[in-house]
Parts: sequence; structure tokens; C-alpha cells
Amino acid sequence: MQAAYDQIARGTEELLKPDELLARLKAGRPLRVKAGFDPTAPDLHLGHTVLLNKLRQFQDLGHTAIFLIGDFTGMIGDPSGKNATRKPLSREDVLANARTYESQVFRVLDRERTEVRFNSEWFGTMSAADMIRLAGQLTVARMLERDDFAKRHAAQQPIAIHEFLYPLVQGYDSVALEADVELGGTDQTFNLLMGRGLQEHHGQKPQVVLTLPLLEGLDGINKMSKSLGNYIGITEPAIDIVNKTMKIGDELMWKWIELLSFEISIAEAAALRNEVAAGLNPRDIKLRLAREFATRFHDAGAAETAIAGWHAAVTGQGDTSLLPLQDVHVPVEGLRIAALLTAAGITPSNSEANRKLKERAVKVDGVVIEDAGLVFAPGFEGVLQVGKRNFARVRLVG
Repeated sequence: MQAAYDQIARGTEELLKPDELLARLKAGRPLRVKAGFDPTAPDLHLGHTVLLNKLRQFQDLGHTAIFLIGDFTGMIGDPSGKNATRKPLSREDVLANARTYESQVFRVLDRERTEVRFNSEWFGTMSAADMIRLAGQLTVARMLERDDFAKRHAAQQPIAIHEFLYPLVQGYDSVALEADVELGGTDQTFNLLMGRGLQEHHGQKPQVVLTLPLLEGLDGINKMSKSLGNYIGITEPAIDIVNKTMKIGDELMWKWIELLSFEISIAEAAALRNEVAAGLNPRDIKLRLAREFATRFHDAGAAETAIAGWHAAVTGQGDTSLLPLQDVHVPVEGLRIAALLTAAGITPSNSEANRKLKERAVKVDGVVIEDAGLVFAPGFEGVLQVGKRNFARVRLVG
């Protein structure tokens, strides 16, 4: 039982009431473990899988994972960590995003041990009177204990009434689902504790709360987010998963291993740290992590092809035809190299592309390009590269 507890505790930020969790594990009853996801964007990324991986660990220990899609709460908008009112989504946006979540989640979770639920199941039938009664279970003073609300109130920034409802609604989800455990990011602690309080109010045994760190994205600074462009989507092509993973900083790699890897244990990670200190290239460990991700979200064959393509582009050794072919639309007269690099998504701007040209950091099919006036017309096919990490195999079409 201690081994199961240690596995669950891996990578957690805080485990509230660990004695309660141990008692429930010892009881031998399959636990109902809940994690909620508001469908605010159409795709899941590695940041989401921090919670999904923990759900999978519970499943592998014989428990039931509840993947809750907040189709109702998504229309309220969770203000957690925000310093301004968050715009709610339309019903159409929520349903469209929810469908993609439902189709993607089983790239991580075991379908046989997963309940996919929507909180509109119970909130869709609630009357206005029911919602007012629910709101009556919390005071404004208690709500203002939440850090982001307290800061906004002190700064005399507006807080809409519907924002106060979000923690209540999330908490009531735990009542409706009779959750034993709820998982969430560190920015969700207040909402998770709300679930404990509401469960007690409804005569249920309060859930154990387990929080996990927020995963920094590719920039190593901000939380992984599609809006910031620092993410790896779990449906991206294997080569993109590999290439993006190889771009992360060496220190961030260790946190990703702790939170995302199934194959590298904590003990092995510690040993690898010592090997890196003794001279092992961190790139070798990063490649192993990239292979694991590509295999998990695609398959072993796709992963090996992606790794081989990455090697071919980065080291100049191997078959670059293994890289996926990307069509880039250009005018009939063609594009200069700087504009082409930008159109292919390798550089953020023409000025950055020109700067890289001056640094001799641009290659086409492995050949360094310095001539900023070089034009590429429809029909060209080859590998564009900036530095060692940014590349694409493109075909120009008119």
C-alpha cells in the first residue's frame, strides 16, 4: 500500500489530508478520482496531461478516473489566476471543444476505467431557485479569501457575480460525482477545497485534494498555453513533438521528466543528473523523452521515423525525406529567402530571418545561405533550416 501511495505522491505539489488517502487505499475499495477540464480551447496539450497522467496512475492501481468536461462551467469562465473578468465561451464553442477533448483523452487514459462526464448533466436541470440555494452555502467574505479575488477587490477592480459562482459550481461537481479524490493545478486549491466543504454539507465523506504543479511551456517561463504558443499539442505530428521537446532548456527537462514521464523513474532521473554533471550530453536524455512522447501519442514506428528525421535535419546525417512535407503557398514570381522562412513558420518575422542570414545560421538542403536576394519559386522542394533546432521540409506551390 505504501508503494501505491508513493506512486500517487510523485510529482505532486500538495496532498491535503494524506492520512485520509492512505485510509481509503487500505480499505481496498476502488476510488472515484476526478479531474475537471473546461473546454476553453479545441485541443489538449502536454500541460493538460500532467493531470491526465496522474489519473492514469490511479487507474493502473485499480481505481476509476472521472474525466469531467466542464461544458457548463466553461460558459462561466474560471477566473483563477486572472486579474480581470474572463470572457465566458458560447455554447457552440464549448460543445465543439468538448468533442475534441472527448476524442483525445484516451491517448492517455484507459477507456475501460474512465467515466467521461459533462457537468451540464446536473446543472442543465437545475432551476434558478436551486442555484440560489447553492449560492446560499457560501459567504462573500469566504469568497474574498481567494487570492485573485482579494487582490482585485483591494485594487478596486470589478468582480462579476457570476465569477463567484464558479468555485461553487466546481465544488458541487464533486457532490454530484461522489468523488473520493480530486486533482487540480496549484491555481485550483480554493475550488478543490470548496468541493470538500460542499460534500460535507451534503452528508458525503469529503474528497482528498491533490494539487500538481503548473507545467512551464517551451519558453521555460510561462505556464504552457496555446494562446502563448509555448505548447506541444498531443495530436501534433510526431516530428513536431520531437522537435519541440528538443528545444526545451536543460533544467526544464528535469521537471518535465518528473511530471510527464512514465519510463524514467525518480531514482533514474537522479542518477541521470549525476551522469550529466559528469559529462553526459543532456541531448541524449531529451531525445529519450521526445521518443517517449511521440510513442505515447502516436506509435513506436512514428516515433522512430521522427527521431531519424530530426537527426537528419540537425546533424546533416540521414534521410531528410523522413520529415513531413509542408506545402507553402507563394506568388508565381516566388519569395525571397527571408519571406520564405517566415511563411514556413521557421522565423517569426522577415527582420529576424535577415538577421539569421547575416549570422550564417540559415541553410537550404544543408547548404549555408547568405544571399538575402535569393528567390525561391513554385516547384521548389527542400529542407529549410535556421540554427540547429528550427527546420521544415517544404514544397512551394503557386
